[in-house]
Amino acid sequence: MVLGLRQFSQRTGDGAGQPILDTDNGEELMHVQPSVSIVLGNRPPDSPGTLYITSKYSLMLFLQVIWLSDVDKTKGYAVDFLSLSLHAVSRDPEAYTSPCIYTQIETEAVDEDEDEEDSESGEVLDLSKVTEMRLVPSDASLLDTLFEIFCECAELNPEPIEDESEGHNWIFSADQLENEASVGEDAGWHFFQDPTNSIGHSNGDHDLANTVLQLQINDQRFEDAEEMEHESDGSH
Repeated sequence: MVLGLRQFSQRTGDGAGQPILDTDNGEELMHVQPSVSIVLGNRPPDSPGTLYITSKYSLMLFLQVIWLSDVDKTKGYAVDFLSLSLHAVSRDPEAYTSPCIYTQIETEAVDEDEDEEDSESGEVLDLSKVTEMRLVPSDASLLDTLFEIFCECAELNPEPIEDESEGHNWIFSADQLENEASVGEDAGWHFFQDPTNSIGHSNGDHDLANTVLQLQINDQRFEDAEEMEHESDGSH
């Protein structure tokens, strides 16, 4: 998988056309959404285009988000769904002037200050440094539908666990629990949370986190009892 955003200009058909798919590997369209503008980083929005979501199987399911300009046939972008580390509905005018789907894109390590300078200077955009993408449908009423589609894609295309030893997050502080509960409470934002990785769950074992927490409590009680015994011995 290639991290980050990349150019995509392969089209077929008349007019604005459609993306050329990897049919040899079974790639097919899952969803098509016309009249969507794209905003990369801090740049102004590109002309309206069409959003495509495709899927294909190659040992595992791969999903891809493609945007093609309706005006400039040479302009288009694509990103693998696994590169999208976050997606949310944004209706907060202070965050962005138009209601949109806000996404964060995982990339190779980049200099954030340099990224901001490039975005604001109007120079040729280096897609490898783009870490934010907004999708702005002309009809804002479609946002919830588009968000639900992105959520379904996230559930269908979970990030593979490379090292199982790093995949267990069994112990959570009170602050972490409170922070998790407060996510998405702002009226202008609606975040996606993967239900398979929710607080207190570990790879499908719903009781494991509670068991570990109970062991910690028992250990603490044992330590307290030892301290009381030592104090009692010292008083004689």
